[in-house]
Amino acid sequence: MSTTARTPTCPTRPVADPASERVLRTLVLGLGNPLLTDDSVGLRVVDRLRPALDGWPGLELAEDYWGGLRLMERLVGYDRAIIIDAQCSGAPPGTVSTLPADAPPTRHGNSAHDVDLWTALEFGRQAGAAVPTASSIRIVAIEAADVDTFGEECTPAVAAGIPRAAEAVQSLLIEWR
Repeated sequence: MSTTARTPTCPTRPVADPASERVLRTLVLGLGNPLLTDDSVGLRVVDRLRPALDGWPGLELAEDYWGGLRLMERLVGYDRAIIIDAQCSGAPPGTVSTLPADAPPTRHGNSAHDVDLWTALEFGRQAGAAVPTASSIRIVAIEAADVDTFGEECTPAVAAGIPRAAEAVQSLLIEWR
């Protein structure tokens, strides 16, 4: 019996819009800075998901480093999105939460020099951008312990949350089938 945790795999059948039978475009986007310990956790979750979700129709796995208006621009053209990011809410490090798009901002969901995700999405809609509706966006947030120290590894507690965050993303994808 192996003690290695395995990320469950999702079936590779397309998710179709019943009205048009088209495959719905879904973006799974990991956010973070790869040079800052726990800030990189969104990127690490996407890396863990790649083998399990390879070939999933209509699904794009991607990484980015921005929030606000640039994040909204990244969502243009998708029907649904799952954003994976670090958060600093005071919960124990490594805690995984699934949040709606209008939840309090995560690490890259807000900036003193930009707008939060919710406001950016509203700006985009008012400008005619084809962005997912709020009900079609989920945020998988992993509580961080240290987002300011340079390092290429997450802290142990946050690293332990990566498999749980990957499972949360896959559960959302299955729920959206």
